[in-house]
Amino acid sequence: MNRRELLIAGGCCALAGLAPLRAAFAGPFDYALRPMTVAPDTHVLLGTTEYFSRDNGGNIVNTGFIVTGDGVVVIDTGPSLRYGQQMRAAIAAATDKPVAKVLNTHLHPDHFLGNGAFDDRPITAGEVTRDLIRRDGDALAENLYRLVGDWMRGTRSVEPTQVLSALVEEIGGHRLRYLLLNGHTPSDLAVLDESTGVLFASDLVFHDRMPTTPHADLKAWMASLDVLAGLSFGVLVPGHGAVARDRGPIQQTRAYVAWLDATFDEAARAGLSMTEAMRLPLPPEFAGMALAREEFERSVVHLYPARLKEALPAVAAK
Repeated sequence: MNRRELLIAGGCCALAGLAPLRAAFAGPFDYALRPMTVAPDTHVLLGTTEYFSRDNGGNIVNTGFIVTGDGVVVIDTGPSLRYGQQMRAAIAAATDKPVAKVLNTHLHPDHFLGNGAFDDRPITAGEVTRDLIRRDGDALAENLYRLVGDWMRGTRSVEPTQVLSALVEEIGGHRLRYLLLNGHTPSDLAVLDESTGVLFASDLVFHDRMPTTPHADLKAWMASLDVLAGLSFGVLVPGHGAVARDRGPIQQTRAYVAWLDATFDEAARAGLSMTEAMRLPLPPEFAGMALAREEFERSVVHLYPARLKEALPAVAAK
C-alpha cells in the first residue's frame, strides 16, 4: 500500500502512521542470503519459518543451487526480484560458473517471483505449473506486494520458458531425477540429485513448520509423500524449515496431512461450522510447529467448505 492509498483509507488519522512506514521501507532491503553447503557442489538458502511480512520481505522459503561442470542449476528463485538479484549475486560469489538453468517447483509466489533476475536463462517447470504461473502470476505478485510492501518493487511475474521434457538429466557430472508429483498444488516438482543424494522436496515437505494448503489435495499429497519416502537420499531439503538427513520431515508432514484429512471429514459429518472447526484442538505433535494455529485456521478456510458440501447428504439423512 502506498502513501496515497493510506491517506485515502485512513484520512488524517493515517498521518501518524506514515513516518514508521517510511522508515520501514527506507532500509537496504537486504535479504542477507548466506548459502549453506549441504553436499558437494550443493547449496541451500534457508528462509525463516514465519508468514509473509514487511519485516522478512517474504523470505520464508528455502531455495538452492547446484554447481555442475556445465553451469549452475537453480532451484526456485524466491519471492521477489530483489531476492532473485541477491540470490544471483550469492551464486556468483560462490562460483565462477554461469547459471545454466532455473527450475520452478510450483506456482506459489515465494518460489518463482525472483524469476525476473534470471530471465536471460532457461526457466523450466512442469507444464501445469507453467500454465498456472501464466494465468495467476500477476495476481500472486500483487497480493504479495500487499503483504511485504516495497521489497517487491520492480517484481513482475516471469513465466517459465521451458517445460520439463525428460525426467532424468545428466548435467555437468550430476544426474538429476525430476519427480512431477502433486498434492500441495496441482503440480509439485521434487528434484533428486542422484550423484550427491540430495533431495529438494519443495513444499511437498515442511519441517517443524505447519504446512500451507491454499491449493492442496490432501489425499494426492499423501500419495506423493509416500513416493518421496521410498526414495534413497542422504540430505533432505524441505520447502520450509531446516535441512534434514533422514525421513523425519516427510513422516511429520504426512502425519499432519493425514490428521487434517481425517479431522475435516469427521467434523463435516458432525455438522461443525467453519468457526467451530477452527476451534478444534491440535494434537501435541503438531501444536508446537511454527504457525500451527494460524495455518490450521487458514486450512479450514481453504478446504473445509468443500468437505461440508460433500457431507451434506449424509448429514441430511440423519
